[in-house]
Amino acid sequence: FDLTVGMTGISEKLCKAKEIPCETLIIHPNDSAGYYPGAMKMCLKLVFSPENRRVLGAQASGYNGVDKRIDVIATAIMGEMTVDDLAEIEHSYAPPYSSAKDPVNMAGFVAQNILDGLVRTISWEEVNASNSSDLFLLDVRTPAEFATGSMPGAINIPQANLRERLAEIPRDKKVIVFCRVGLIAYNASRVLEANGFTNHYNLSGGYETWHIATLPQVAAVNTEHLHTTHKGNVINMQTAKEKLSRVVEVNACGLQCPGPVMRLKQEMDALEHGEAISITASDPGFYADAPSWARATGNVVRDISVQKGIVTAVIEKNISAVPATALARGNDKTIIVFSGDLDKTIASFIIANGALSMGRKVTMFFTFWGLNALRKPEKVGGLGKNLIEMAFGWMMPRGSKKLALSNMNMGGIGGKLIRGIMKHKNVPALEDMMTMAIKGGANIVACQMSMDLMGIRKEELIDGVQFGGVATYLEASESSDNNLFI
Repeated sequence: FDLTVGMTGISEKLCKAKEIPCETLIIHPNDSAGYYPGAMKMCLKLVFSPENRRVLGAQASGYNGVDKRIDVIATAIMGEMTVDDLAEIEHSYAPPYSSAKDPVNMAGFVAQNILDGLVRTISWEEVNASNSSDLFLLDVRTPAEFATGSMPGAINIPQANLRERLAEIPRDKKVIVFCRVGLIAYNASRVLEANGFTNHYNLSGGYETWHIATLPQVAAVNTEHLHTTHKGNVINMQTAKEKLSRVVEVNACGLQCPGPVMRLKQEMDALEHGEAISITASDPGFYADAPSWARATGNVVRDISVQKGIVTAVIEKNISAVPATALARGNDKTIIVFSGDLDKTIASFIIANGALSMGRKVTMFFTFWGLNALRKPEKVGGLGKNLIEMAFGWMMPRGSKKLALSNMNMGGIGGKLIRGIMKHKNVPALEDMMTMAIKGGANIVACQMSMDLMGIRKEELIDGVQFGGVATYLEASESSDNNLFI
């Protein structure tokens, strides 16, 4: 229940059913000032009349502030206000809650532009229903943004270069101009209008709306999270806090791995048996780290959840907790894959598959440059990366087939030679080794902290990868008699 969805007034569908003339728009503003920590996007759709400019309805979804915006628009509808009133409406604001140009104001501005003839918009449904041969899809984002994904068949002409490249745009087709959310595309549309183009439309909501709307809908699997101690005791996450003798609240938000785990240990050392810690952390990897740390130390996870990106865990101190200096208890194998070199990655998976063949449990912890081996070879768009994250993704090798040799790479020739020799000698390719390891039961863990630092998202990694932090690795290493750093 992280997202809030709200609506007021009448919808576009109802307007069409009742034959009520209407116009619509979709925007993706921040719920608070963008420079203030914690600002998150919301999606706002406004329905309004092209005849008298009155506000007819609205729908919104987001993490914070949805109720506030729907309340304001609901009041505007009751007061028979117009989109011009929305543009000028006054509200109280401060950086944690809003900015001078509130999402409601922004919706009013866009509606004014549409009704005043400054821009023509088109919905993603209309684009998908059109004959593609009649359209010219113009993506005016930067090349780096375009590389992250775009509409099929789209041509990238950055808005900054548009005036110099107008000759590339056909005048006998309907030109669909789009950017990520529609703002830059509006500027591009004005350039086209000033240069004599008459059949051009701004994609309402931009690429972000089209991408989300055209994704396949998949029903989520309803799983109940259960956690076990190192002795195998199953603890249901619904155990109530009031059953514990004392619960200490700890805020570890803002700390990166291994900060939350270190803070957890520090606070746990001061507790008595039966007391517990309720710790919150903003590090996504803590969701996996907290149960791992508890199992390794003999403590008990009573509850763990994620809401709006914040992990909350309730962990009880167990009288039989084991010290952190416990010796290795088995013959498992753990491998830290730090290097992004082809030869070292091959060696890592040769060792891993060899250990699996001997019946050993293998955990491979990929961090920093090693993460590149786990990237999908194809581009994954619509992830909302910033410019630095997109630059990292562009400079780093995308997938195992792009890895270079640590020596004698010779511009990629060396890597191709090694792969050719491996094939000639009947040695499985790296990609086959990776598949064998995953099917053989190896735990492939991607370091969440390194992913955050390098701008790598979960959607960019191959199937079969788990996510965790240093505690996840250390728990595995405690039952290992062999730790390798490659």
